[in-house]
Amino acid sequence: MGNEKRTRARRARSRRIDKTAIAEGSRRKRDREGDAKAHEIEGTISSVLAGTMFKVKLTNGHEVLAHISGKMRKRFIRLVVGDRVKMEMSPYDVDKARIVYRLG
Repeated sequence: MGNEKRTRARRARSRRIDKTAIAEGSRRKRDREGDAKAHEIEGTISSVLAGTMFKVKLTNGHEVLAHISGKMRKRFIRLVVGDRVKMEMSPYDVDKARIVYRLG
């Protein structure tokens, strides 16, 4: 009976530690999010390339290389030349973007 009590106590302790570690990790992740958030921009598809890649012309005249996000691939969203799209662009690489929404 003594071993069983010790085992229960160890499990309870490890659960407490796991809960605090999970809470601590999610708090760290939330703090990190604000550092380098993706910029949302709109553009028009100017050409379709191989491998679900697109050339997208932005409103300011720049042209970027963009690929479709995973959710759009999963839902078989089709994009053609002339479609307006919403994209996420990293602040570190302004030549590439990810298409996240088809506006029409």
